[in-house]
Amino acid sequence: MVSHVDRRSFLRNSATLASGAAFFAKTNLLAQYTKRDLTQRPAEGERLFRSQTVEDAITSVSRDIADPQLRTIFANCLPNTLDTTVFPGTRDGKPDTFVITGDIDALWLRDSSAQMHPYLPFAKSDAKLATVIEGLIHRHAMCILLDPYANAFRRNPTDKPLDWAVQDATDHKPGVGERKWEVDSLCYPIRLAHGYWKATGSTAAFDSEWVAAMQLVLKTFREQQRLHDRGPYHFQRRAENPTDTVILSGYGAPTKPNGMLHSIFRPSDDACTYPLFVPANLFAVAALNMLAEIAKTIGNAQLANDAASLANEVATATKAYGQLKHARFGEMYAYEVDGFGNVNWMDDANAPGLLSIAYLTGIPLKQPVYGNTRAFSLSDINPYFFKGSAAEGVGGPHVGMDYIWPMSITMRALTSTEDAEILSCLKMLRNTTAGTNFMHEAFHKHDPAKFTRPWFAWANTLFGELVLKIRTERPALLRQTMA
Repeated sequence: MVSHVDRRSFLRNSATLASGAAFFAKTNLLAQYTKRDLTQRPAEGERLFRSQTVEDAITSVSRDIADPQLRTIFANCLPNTLDTTVFPGTRDGKPDTFVITGDIDALWLRDSSAQMHPYLPFAKSDAKLATVIEGLIHRHAMCILLDPYANAFRRNPTDKPLDWAVQDATDHKPGVGERKWEVDSLCYPIRLAHGYWKATGSTAAFDSEWVAAMQLVLKTFREQQRLHDRGPYHFQRRAENPTDTVILSGYGAPTKPNGMLHSIFRPSDDACTYPLFVPANLFAVAALNMLAEIAKTIGNAQLANDAASLANEVATATKAYGQLKHARFGEMYAYEVDGFGNVNWMDDANAPGLLSIAYLTGIPLKQPVYGNTRAFSLSDINPYFFKGSAAEGVGGPHVGMDYIWPMSITMRALTSTEDAEILSCLKMLRNTTAGTNFMHEAFHKHDPAKFTRPWFAWANTLFGELVLKIRTERPALLRQTMA
């Protein structure tokens, strides 16, 4: 039971960097799965959902992986979300799926969307899996209608906030787990819905509730352009770490509004230095265009036009104010700006970030501006790029200095066009699980045994997605021996 601590402290305590302490979930489900010495999938009878199509893919792809340890990691990671975080059900006669992050019994709009995304290619041939994904789309709509400014939600609409969020100074609503406003929280559900539609051809999830949720997304984005006032959102928390609260009465640093969207928090759940968070704005443009495409297909011309119009506004503003000339790397995307000319030159491992924007938005990998941005992210000019004896990669302030996020190494491989770089990433990921054969939130650049979050489903499933992509595009890399 966690009380009077923030999420950062909770996660540090739940996967202690120096000790082997285990965190036991509030529910008794899969309590053993949070142990630090975990090295394999739960027993079949303890898995929450089974997809035969995914199981067949594990068997098929594993035959093409020469390295035994890499093969084990893939077989553990790809099904991790289904094995341990998915709770299917029904609500009002339609599918309803609650997806936890792993070691926290709550649904993050971002994490749950990203966790299920790698399964989209299997949905067309697996009706049960398709229903589970459709259920998550319905759940997302319900959550957004409950509070579009929240990032995390509880299982029931009457539940209290997560323990560390109870005292937050914001507009609390029952059923909300935490209320940190992050632009990407509303982008990820659109990306999942669009991907599901493209994979299956089904529009069943886009009912009146979903349309109402999308209309609220547009209203919220318009409010957070802050063209006329600061909007309704504010947030403050009593916390030792300053990035868990927000300056100036909870509204964030001052900006000169320009059409970009204000994001008070990053996808790391850390407060933005400057609220015009460029990667999230680029992601929002892509998501809004996806929404316009869906809306047009289901015959909602007004929603389609409104989404496309806002996408154009945000795209124009982000290019004008978020694409700048760096002294060393030339034209590239900034991380954060304020509209007054102040710039935060950095990158963070969480997605969206500078490294991951091509993966999330479809920006061509060889586009010069993205290429310069990617080079910056993976350089010593980025204050959160760490290079050690164990690996190199991007971290961020959420965990602290010298801690690399496996997610950033996976994202580096997903955005690479070079065999040697992709193989190097695979080797680093293979060699930094500390013998657990699962990905973690972060590990020390010199010692992978010092890691956070033994149960982090997003990082696991994303690694599975990477291996699937390599198997399709560069299968020879999986036949390499790895030391």
